[in-house]
Amino acid sequence: MSQSVELGDVLEEKGIYVGTVNGTSMFPMLRNKKDTVIIRPLTGKLKKYDITLYRKRNLYVLHRIVKVTPGGYIICGDNCINLETDITDEQIIGKMEGFYRGERQISLDSFLYKLYCRIWVALYPIRYLMKKIKNKRVL
Repeated sequence: MSQSVELGDVLEEKGIYVGTVNGTSMFPMLRNKKDTVIIRPLTGKLKKYDITLYRKRNLYVLHRIVKVTPGGYIICGDNCINLETDITDEQIIGKMEGFYRGERQISLDSFLYKLYCRIWVALYPIRYLMKKIKNKRVL
């Protein structure tokens, strides 16, 4: 997800950001310009499967933590194969606390959401290989 709006300022002033995502990096969970996310400023330590908003160069990116390391996090979009390593708390602006699929709010505490996260992250090696094959850049 990338935004031109200064989300950091919105989070600091309002304590919450609610808006649609722009991009396909979190597909199939978040659909481009269709699903609405709820993001709050970072408070406390993050954990595996959390979805974070951080700044990468001059873009805001919303991706999932796939591993917590002693120095930070390894993060990847659900529709991406490139892992972003050594992301630190200082780079993270906020954490997704929920989202809406149309009018229906999706709880991040629900069994189905937690199951999706675990399966999607566990399937990373297969998704990686499939994307490489699709792009005809096999190992």
